[in-house]
Amino acid sequence: MNPSWRKPAGMIAILMLITLWCALIVSFSATVNSWHWAAQMVFYLVTGIVWIAPLKPLLRWMETGRWR
Repeated sequence: MNPSWRKPAGMIAILMLITLWCALIVSFSATVNSWHWAAQMVFYLVTGIVWIAPLKPLLRWMETGRWR
């Protein structure tokens, strides 16, 4: 069996997604810092989970070569 190029490409895409998501969330830190601590907690909890959603199709593509 020959190794697939999709797995290394997918891992690079995942690392780029995480990096871009972190940069986006950090850019809001000055605004979020002025919020009540409970609102900050909800914001960081939600944004900490939301980035996982695009991973499912990407992981599927890495395994099968299909997006659906």
